[in-house]
This record gives sequence, C-alpha cells and structure tokens, in this order.
Amino acid sequence: MSQSADIKAFSARIGHLFGQPALLKEALTHASVSSATQPNNERLEFLGDRVLALVMAEALLAADTRAAEGVLAPRFNALVRKETCADVAREIELGKVLRLGRSEMLSGGRRKEALLADALEAVIAAVYLDAGFGAARDLVLRLWGERVASVEPDARDPKTALQEWAQARGQTPPHYEILRRDGPDHAPQFEISVTLDSGESAIAVAGSKRQAEQAAARALLTRLEGAIS
Repeated sequence: MSQSADIKAFSARIGHLFGQPALLKEALTHASVSSATQPNNERLEFLGDRVLALVMAEALLAADTRAAEGVLAPRFNALVRKETCADVAREIELGKVLRLGRSEMLSGGRRKEALLADALEAVIAAVYLDAGFGAARDLVLRLWGERVASVEPDARDPKTALQEWAQARGQTPPHYEILRRDGPDHAPQFEISVTLDSGESAIAVAGSKRQAEQAAARALLTRLEGAIS
C-alpha cells in the first residue's frame, strides 16, 4: 500500500475526513524527517496536548457530577498520560503512517511510547484546526472509548502512590536504580529496582525505563498494602 493510501486508511480508522490534508501530513511528520518545506509535528503536539486536556476535564466532570478536584485529578492524569496516549495510538496503528528519518526507523521509532503519544496529540490538534473543537472532542471520546467511564476511582500512577505511601510514614521518596539494560535499540529491556528507606524493595522488567519504574512501584505497593491488610 502506498503512503497516500496508508494515510487515507488511517483517516478512515480515526473517523475524520480532512478538508485540509496538509494538517494530517504535518501531524504525522517527525522532526527526524522534517524540512524547510515540511514542518514537523512538534507545534501540533503542543496544541493537541491542551485540546486533549480540555476534552478529558470536561468528560470527567460530566461523568461524575459530585467528585471533588482531588478525586478528579488522578483520573485525569491516568487518561492523558503518555502511556495511555501510546496505547490509543497503537490501537489505531498510528505507527504505520508516521514519517520518520532513517535513524529513527532503525531504532524502532514506530513503536516508541513517547513518539506515538506525541504524534497522537498532534493528530488531535490537526482535527481541531481542520474542523473545530466539536470534531476534536468527538475524535478523542471515540478513540478513548470506555476508558473514560472505566478509569479507576483512585487512578494515581504507581510511582506517585508509592511516594505518597512513603512520605506518609516519614520516609524519603523511593529510590529507583537501573540494574540492567538489554536488547537492541529498537526493542530494549530495562530491569529496575525500587527501594524504600525501610528496606522494602521490588524489581521489574519492561520495554522502557518509565514502564519498568511504574511496574516496580506497582509491585512494591501491592506487597506493602497486602501486608497491611
């Protein structure tokens, strides 16, 4: 399938026919392949991040009319964080249509979490500029689907929750350490440990440093909370 056909198929997957196709092309252009005549997606990513935030804040307020700000904030963070955006991007196969430089392609750019998340935000901005906020809102709610309704009541990310657990007991923030990094650049594996002042620790392995830290924090927090109960 040609690049043009791929982009048309992608447009169909997200349910938006662009009146200004150049906006989508810009949203899918990474800095590694941009030029004086073809801007990259960084400016659109900046805008899309704000559009996504507004859509999610609005949706959460509508979904729970009684929740306080302190309850809504972690749910909001769970819905807009890079991991969630990257998961949505994978579901719509955004990586297949990204325009990347050779070095970025060889290093597995089409699968990189941060790159996918940023590109998705750029696509949201492209829809916003092409057809307005209503179209962008519809796109986000369509792509996020049941995530908005099913977000955990306490949706703090594990690193934040573990840090709060430690600080509530007079401990310093958890210490994270990379124990091992294996695999090629396009598919790395990180083994990371997390340790508390009191000596409790856990280890996890994942495809990015951030994911491994989150997994280690989650494992330790689960163990600690299980011991308390």
